[in-house]
Amino acid sequence: MSEVKLAAQTRTEFGKGAARRIRRDSKVPGVLYGHGSDPLHLTLPGHDLLLALRTPNVLISLDIDGKTNELAIPKSVQRDPLKGFLEHVDLLLVKRGEKVTVEVPVHAEGELAAGGNLLEHVLNALPVEAEATHIPEALTVSVEGLEAGASVLAKDVKLPSGVTLAVDEDAVVLQVLQAQVEEAVEGEAAEGEEAAEA
Repeated sequence: MSEVKLAAQTRTEFGKGAARRIRRDSKVPGVLYGHGSDPLHLTLPGHDLLLALRTPNVLISLDIDGKTNELAIPKSVQRDPLKGFLEHVDLLLVKRGEKVTVEVPVHAEGELAAGGNLLEHVLNALPVEAEATHIPEALTVSVEGLEAGASVLAKDVKLPSGVTLAVDEDAVVLQVLQAQVEEAVEGEAAEGEEAAEA
């Protein structure tokens, strides 16, 4: 997993007005917490943070006021619902070698069995426990040739070394559904004919 370095400044101003001023300067207000320490209020570079957050569970190396370096992972990100810009970010302090529980995106690859089957993502992300510096970016699952009714369980997902499940191993991650579009159309046509005869 790549590590992204960001320069951050501690902030002493709080509230909506201060947050607006920070965002006007193309920066993002944030809070760093964890390990029983007091929350540290930060100002982060907006564009660099936005690029970093494109990677799920990105490991961020924070250079705080040019004095201290801390490692963190994003815990909560608030975006403007209309424009999508970052409004606030909560960061969780982590140490090298420490295990953390995170949700890792699940990607399916391969073609389902013929017959118009549909793949349903029951879990878009799988909760796992991994070392903070070795969090996988994504987990890939093969659905090659799966028939309707087939399921992929959490225990079926191949995990990288050092990564363990943080969810019930029998939890359904993906399932294959049979397409019912044609049957529904035929049923509606039959109902229409019955109504016309009556």
